[in-house]
Amino acid sequence: MCLAIPMKVVNISSSTAVVEQGGVSLTISVALTPEAVCGDFVLVHAGYALSVMDEHEAKRTLDMLREIGAENS
Repeated sequence: MCLAIPMKVVNISSSTAVVEQGGVSLTISVALTPEAVCGDFVLVHAGYALSVMDEHEAKRTLDMLREIGAENS
C-alpha cells in the first residue's frame, strides 16, 4: 500500500520545493504540479507533489492520519 501525505509548501525554486509537516522538512519535485505556490498544501508521495489540495482537506486528512496513529499505539 502507498501513502501520500499533505505537506505545506514553504519555498519553491524552479521545479523543486521545500515542504513541511509536523516539523519535518523535505525537498521534493513539483514538476507534476507547476501551479503550486508557497503556502499551498500538496499531496506528497515518493519525493513528488502529486496534486495541490485545499487547506481544509489537507488538515482533515492529517487529523484522520493522527487518529489512526493514536488508535494503533
